Amino acid sequence: MSKSIEPAKTLGGYMGLQLFDGNPYYPNLIALNTARNSLEYILKIRGYNTIYLPFFTCEVLLEPIKKLGLACNFYKIDDQFNPLVNYVPAEKTCFLYTNYFGVKTNKVKQLAQSTQNLIIDNAQAFYAEPISGIDTFYSCRKFFGVPDGAYLYTSSKKRLQIDVDSSTDRFSHLIKAVDQNTEAGYEEFVRNDASLNDNEILEMSPITEKLLAGIDYEQCAEIRKRNFAYLHAQLSEFNEMKFDYTLEDVPMVYPFLINRTDLKEQLIRQRIFVATYWPNVFDWTPPGSTEYYLSEHIIPLPIDHRYQLEDMQYIINIIKSLLSPK
Repeated sequence: MSKSIEPAKTLGGYMGLQLFDGNPYYPNLIALNTARNSLEYILKIRGYNTIYLPFFTCEVLLEPIKKLGLACNFYKIDDQFNPLVNYVPAEKTCFLYTNYFGVKTNKVKQLAQSTQNLIIDNAQAFYAEPISGIDTFYSCRKFFGVPDGAYLYTSSKKRLQIDVDSSTDRFSHLIKAVDQNTEAGYEEFVRNDASLNDNEILEMSPITEKLLAGIDYEQCAEIRKRNFAYLHAQLSEFNEMKFDYTLEDVPMVYPFLINRTDLKEQLIRQRIFVATYWPNVFDWTPPGSTEYYLSEHIIPLPIDHRYQLEDMQYIINIIKSLLSPK
């Protein structure tokens, strides 16, 4: 009697989405569903009960802290995003620092030499390699066209047993951006953002993993660095933020800090869509504080792989026209 052979996968049927083969940028890191869940993963395996967190950060980082019942000590930063805090290290206490906009890698390296139980939030610094022994997490969708995804580096050998995520219902905004434009998919983008709230820790979905394996990371990085340098060459005289970055840094955006509260809205009217990092800071800090000022006045100008130097020049022309005396 012949033994039946069961196929390892479905054969035949309709053609699925065709994706490029390739390699992920961080093949040896833990691939998870979201950055906030990467933080939760770290907090769980390390057993921390207290965390130092900057006032100037996204409120979604509170999700794992509240879920695990950790004590949270907020700390201030100066106008160049350096921490201002008397951190008292303890066995079950950790200190989180954000590599803001991907231009604070030098500060990260300094903190790595002096700060115990340090956690680095590289959600805005995808290309910043993790430092040995320093727990670090990344967000993929802030740099690339994927619906979710995060990476986690930890020196701990402990691992959580978790299921695999599914991203099937999180693609509509990405498809509309290709088929129409980003404006057409904005409402879906907001809904997708909300759908990532309060999710359990899961492994990165197969579709997100496959998409990330097909990206030309070197090209994307070079375009970002080129566009950042071009904007900085023409806008630095107006920019209150002084950058301490190296040629290896690959920024997320060009953070244009200027004492003009009307400029952001005027750029949006010109269809140059710039976000606010972060609206929750207005509730967490008083007017007149450094964090409040930064949230109100930073204009994160786009520099990613979608744009050429002509686009950067267009942004520069608009900004200079708005800054010119009437």
